[in-house]
Amino acid sequence: MKINISIAQQRLDLLDGNGHIIKQYVISSAKNGVGQENGSFCTPLGKHIIRAKIGAGQPVNTVFIRRRPTGEIYTPDLGKRFPNRDWILTRICWLSGCEPGSNRLGSVDTMRRYVYIHGSPDSVEMGKPGSIGCIRMKNCDLLELFDRVQVGIDVEIRL
Repeated sequence: MKINISIAQQRLDLLDGNGHIIKQYVISSAKNGVGQENGSFCTPLGKHIIRAKIGAGQPVNTVFIRRRPTGEIYTPDLGKRFPNRDWILTRICWLSGCEPGSNRLGSVDTMRRYVYIHGSPDSVEMGKPGSIGCIRMKNCDLLELFDRVQVGIDVEIRL
């Protein structure tokens, strides 16, 4: 299996071993566009892998900060109380770049930039850029993807 992410189409495709699409998901990438540099708040391009899967067994809408559950469950009321928080919910697939100098090591290291595929509040619009670098998904879609993929799966992010 492999994951292809299209920034232009705001879509994540899960592919089988022959490159055929198993499932397509609508996503939201960075509102700042694409870019590799630390601090850019852009979505990095290129070849990656899922380095870690975080959150198995946690309830839907579990709130994560620094990859740890906070004990909170997201609700619209919680969202109103903290309107500027970047909500990372339900599960995390932590990405690691595979191309030294492009998305790995130095100031362009995807993993050190903490770029994830993660869940979002239901109110977050998918299909258009809006994140601060990560790939956002609907929680129900992320749960399905999380259960289908393994650590080490190839992830290609392209325009």
